[in-house]
Amino acid sequence: MQTQLRIIVVAPDLVTEDPEDEHALALIERSKTLRIGLLENGYNLIATLPADVFLADRISQLQPDLIIVDAESDARDALEHVVMATRDERRAIVLFTDDEDTSHVNEAVAAGVSAYIVSGLAPSRIKPILDVAMARFEHEQRLRTELTQAQQALVSRNVVDQAKALIMKRQNITEPEAYAKIRKIAMNKGLKLAEVAQHILDISELWA
Repeated sequence: MQTQLRIIVVAPDLVTEDPEDEHALALIERSKTLRIGLLENGYNLIATLPADVFLADRISQLQPDLIIVDAESDARDALEHVVMATRDERRAIVLFTDDEDTSHVNEAVAAGVSAYIVSGLAPSRIKPILDVAMARFEHEQRLRTELTQAQQALVSRNVVDQAKALIMKRQNITEPEAYAKIRKIAMNKGLKLAEVAQHILDISELWA
């Protein structure tokens, strides 16, 4: 499955002209380790992007399956950019960080982060981490879809019940007879029961 995933890495620009800047050099090496690990495990790394105001547009254009946030002390800020960029079209998000301040882990997971990994850049760990993150994301997406469908079904049922009650009152007929009328119209028009029921309710409001 990993060879089919389109992955982008969101990371700061880690270019330094100071060969004595050990901190910057360590970050560059760490970021390089992540990218090498992805390639060694057969993943399709399509881009590396900064966490800036253009991130949402770039994600929309690239259509990745999974987003890896490579961050250190600015992990919270980077996550906020990614979460905002994916709020309309959710995607699996994995955070790799050396920041040991995990006080906002719960907040990050609630916002849509599938995996929050501290000091986990060993190449051998990347594949199992991403596999679990994708599995979790897909499971959560199925749950959201099922919940949305259940909510829509409840709304539809309530609309049909209201339309039946209206027809029963207006035409002085039984519930099965009212339902049969709605069902017949739906079949003849090629519409859903809820669509016919809503149309009946809309018309009744015009003549109220």
